Amino acid sequence: MNQLYCEMGICPEVKAFGDGILKNLKERFDAIDEMAEYNQLKVIHAMQTCRVSAECFQTSSGYGYNDIGRDTLEEVYASVFHTESALVRPQITCGTHALAVALAGNLRPGDELLSVSGKPYDTLEEVIGIRPSCGSLAEYGVTYAQVDLLPDGSFDFEGIQKAIGPKTKMVEIQRSKGYQTRPTLSVSQIGEAIAFVKSVKPDIICMVDNCYGEFVEAIEPTDVGADLMAGSLIKNPGGGLAPIGGYIVGKKEYVEQAAYRLTTPGLGREVGASLGVMQSFYQGFFLAPVVTAAALKGAIFAANVYEALGYKVVPNGTEDRHDIIQAVEFGIPEGVIAFCKGIQAAAPVDSYVTPEPWAMPGYDSDVIMAAGAFVQGSSIELSADGPIKPPYAVYFQGGLTWPHAKLGILMSLQKLYEQGIVKL
Repeated sequence: MNQLYCEMGICPEVKAFGDGILKNLKERFDAIDEMAEYNQLKVIHAMQTCRVSAECFQTSSGYGYNDIGRDTLEEVYASVFHTESALVRPQITCGTHALAVALAGNLRPGDELLSVSGKPYDTLEEVIGIRPSCGSLAEYGVTYAQVDLLPDGSFDFEGIQKAIGPKTKMVEIQRSKGYQTRPTLSVSQIGEAIAFVKSVKPDIICMVDNCYGEFVEAIEPTDVGADLMAGSLIKNPGGGLAPIGGYIVGKKEYVEQAAYRLTTPGLGREVGASLGVMQSFYQGFFLAPVVTAAALKGAIFAANVYEALGYKVVPNGTEDRHDIIQAVEFGIPEGVIAFCKGIQAAAPVDSYVTPEPWAMPGYDSDVIMAAGAFVQGSSIELSADGPIKPPYAVYFQGGLTWPHAKLGILMSLQKLYEQGIVKL
């Protein structure tokens, strides 16, 4: 084993350091395996209850009318997330698109969108119109307000109460941290915020951006009152097999509104061919709990490795996990770049490529991204990225298997060690 690691570029010093960290993680990893077992059973139970059959894997084209595979899959998602309805489609191109469809489908001119978890992820800024962009919600007369989290990462309930007004139609909560070094929100915290919002104004739609959070806990935001929830299939719920797609789940009325925005008024969810991806969607969702568990192990390993080296990590090495993302704050751009080069070098695809920062569309600074993935941009696969701006933090996530996640972290450490940024 050590010889093979050496042949792949991991020196004995880095390997020994990693082995030392792993000795103390067995109990954490056992707990993750238990959670994966629970969520795996939950998915299987839903598939059996919804009578998934081989016929569900057949393709449809054109309008996609009466696509049994598509319709049954949406029943499975609704069952797993305990919602009235679901929209799971390859026509949803990414997580940002899923969120944009849910927002635009349920907001009208004169409505206000209120974020109670601070600044949303960078790519949503142009959707909302925080940064001017063609076709933003702001151009359609939807206003935006924001309540930042408190310094400890908890909700500012006093601020939320003051911010809710007559025009506040929807409250948006982002579970994961995005490009911030704040704590990820637990499902319990999200439930507490939703209950508070409803106590102030019961008819507000509460929507949760659940990207990176699916199957990390035993319950999801829709179990604690979320009216709408959205995410990407090239993150946790796609299990690494979905080649594209996103989902929106929640109350039937709000999911229907989103469907009319995704396709067209009058047609909604009745159209949308599956185009041969149904088997990947089903099998990916089936695998998602154990794939998410592998990514969680990688995140915990990364936290403990870099915390031991003196870096600020969010979450820290012992905290409970509520998503698969691990932030490491290097304080210098060279640290972010070296880390990403290590992740790329550990990839099964394009391992010979050297990632460089660039002006990526949708972001307000240069961003570096490392992902030698089977599916382009898939962040349930081993990947890392970060904006090249203070505090120069890198965000690591994914790993379809635990051994691959482990290799990625060791390779990131190897690159930092070779450049003299860390000393072992």
